Amino acid sequence: MSDESSRSDRWRRAALWGPAAVIAAVTLLAVLGPALLPAPLGDVSRDSFLPPGPGHWFGTDLNGRDLFYRVLLGAQISLLVGAAGAAISFGVGITYGLVAGYVGGTLDSTLMRIVDVLYAIPRLIFLLVLISTLDPILRRFLDAGGLRTWIGYSKIMILVLCLGLTEWLTMARIVRGQVLSLKAHPFVTAARAVGQTHAGIIFSHLLPNLLGIAIVYLTLTIPAVILDESFLSFLGVGVQAPLASWGLLLSDGAQAINPIKGYWWLLIFPALAMAVTLLALNFLGDGLRDALDPRRRR
Repeated sequence: MSDESSRSDRWRRAALWGPAAVIAAVTLLAVLGPALLPAPLGDVSRDSFLPPGPGHWFGTDLNGRDLFYRVLLGAQISLLVGAAGAAISFGVGITYGLVAGYVGGTLDSTLMRIVDVLYAIPRLIFLLVLISTLDPILRRFLDAGGLRTWIGYSKIMILVLCLGLTEWLTMARIVRGQVLSLKAHPFVTAARAVGQTHAGIIFSHLLPNLLGIAIVYLTLTIPAVILDESFLSFLGVGVQAPLASWGLLLSDGAQAINPIKGYWWLLIFPALAMAVTLLALNFLGDGLRDALDPRRRR
């Protein structure tokens, strides 16, 4: 029995640290890779559509730029949008769910009906409307504020904001459910009996006990945001050239493939980079869930 338990523990550790190592490696490559690689690899050249080889591991694109260099640049933006958008979703979802679950009553019913209505709106249409509405407003704001150098990054800022504001719904439902369950526990009743304030109960008793499951769902939100960003960039409403994201690289690769000549590397390598990262993030979420759930540790 002890051998079986030991093997189970080793498997759980591998399921947690294996994906974490992959994510750490991808992040390090994204952050340090473009700085360590020769700068000319990202410049336009005459070496268009070179296949993968010793000089260009992932080949080159239409403009003669090294695709490995571009994939690392795309990883920077995709990971940034994913992490920042998930962080916004995390903050909004926890706050909304805490308020709804702790206050209860009419306010809880009203807030959750709002969530139901937002769930019913097609997300893609909602995102397209938000992006097309807010992007010109942000550009005018940056221009009026003398921050013209930031205008080129306005699309990234809008993507982060819009994706964060559309991914919080499930987080809010999960947090609300946890709060409703925790409110019935004796330690919350005891805290109220000794006169502890509402803020004290929330920050000392409720939040620490629900943070574990919220962090697990956060790791599952990051790949969802990355996938949404990639899809929007693939459609041409996300990140725009000369910046790069995995979705934009996939869009460029799809446009370059034709019946006469298939430049397969332009599509395969960005797709592999994104798939490995998304799978690692999902496996990390599963590993954290198993590690933090006492019922699964038995």
